[in-house]
Amino acid sequence: MQYSNMTKEELETLLLQLEADYRAFKAKELTLNMARGKPSVDQLDLSMGMMDILSSESDLTCEDGTDCRNYGVLDGLPEAKQLLGDMMEVPADNIIIYGNSSLNVMYDTVSRSMTHGVLGSTPWCKLDKVKFLCPVPGYDRHFAITQYFGIEMITVPMTKDGPDMDMVEKLVSEDDSVKGIWCVPKYSNPQGYSYSDETVRRFAHLKPKAKDFRIYWDNAYTIHHLYDDDQDYLLEILDECRKAGNPDMVYKFASTSKISFPGSGIAAIAASHNNLDDIRRQLGIQTIGHDKVNQLRHVRFFKNIEGMNEHMRRHADILRPKFEKVLEILENELGGLGIGEWTKPKGGYFISFDSLPGCAKAIVARAKKAGVIMTGAGATYPYGIDPEDSNIRIAPSYPSISDLETATKLFALCVKIESANKILSEK
Repeated sequence: MQYSNMTKEELETLLLQLEADYRAFKAKELTLNMARGKPSVDQLDLSMGMMDILSSESDLTCEDGTDCRNYGVLDGLPEAKQLLGDMMEVPADNIIIYGNSSLNVMYDTVSRSMTHGVLGSTPWCKLDKVKFLCPVPGYDRHFAITQYFGIEMITVPMTKDGPDMDMVEKLVSEDDSVKGIWCVPKYSNPQGYSYSDETVRRFAHLKPKAKDFRIYWDNAYTIHHLYDDDQDYLLEILDECRKAGNPDMVYKFASTSKISFPGSGIAAIAASHNNLDDIRRQLGIQTIGHDKVNQLRHVRFFKNIEGMNEHMRRHADILRPKFEKVLEILENELGGLGIGEWTKPKGGYFISFDSLPGCAKAIVARAKKAGVIMTGAGATYPYGIDPEDSNIRIAPSYPSISDLETATKLFALCVKIESANKILSEK
């Protein structure tokens, strides 16, 4: 029965039992963490062979004869650019390889725009107002970057096909202070949605009033499928922008953070040649080159995109049962009660849960009191403010199946208690 159809007396009786169940969970003195989408130890172990790829006896010369131990090669080894280019579905000459973190690349890209502008435009720091569009719910670390630089963030609702493109087109075309939009276009964080072909094409055909407007296309989960036979596919944005006559309008980011080692992977930006030339001018001042030995290690371990895809199938074999366990428990515990909705992604690292309005913070706080730490309610919105106080990001990747089962059952119980309290207060 849906909670909203229960009488006051029925809800009060239900709450007595739910609170007793909650006390039993607290007595277990749990210490479980589901706060972030960290790969599990089993996943990290998949890449341990990379540590044996190079040794003191190895030839550390790359394909073009460069000695990877020495200075040089500003924008990445040719074979690393080919590997990441294949992963990102762009030509190798549209790639610059960085260090281990794509978040670092995004930060640098915003920072460079603030201090030196974009392709000769006025530096953003000299403008009265700079705005970014932020599809919500979205990635908290994206929002942290723009907030850090004092950029005003404007929320845009997400749909199953991607951001509300009517709103995006209107804001971009009418306001020259809108300089960018954050996007996680495939298996989005946290909902797991992938942009439709129409959405990608509408992005490519945007007519921004600001000539320095850029799409920040964070394709973090480009090959992070859960199923071999049921995958989302995404139109390639650089190619679509080129065909639409907007070749310079997009920066595309990716890394191997959830493919090899999150702290020791390689990251890349893909963009037009105009954009890459602009970036190299700054990069040549900032560094003599990134870690070429690590780039070589990745290339020799994966060999090619086929090797990388096979590696990701092994990741999926570990992740898939975890996602399925969470979804099974949510359905068994909360299905038909009318107190929550959740996504069922085919890839990526998160499940998005929407509670009754006004309950998310209380649910997360209650779970924490019983020993389960989750992503803070509101984190998926700019400034940490979810106007509905309803969205909660579930990260199934790190805990064991056993711990995940315990944590998800506790989470569902917290949803029941706070939902019953809310409905009861309104009767």
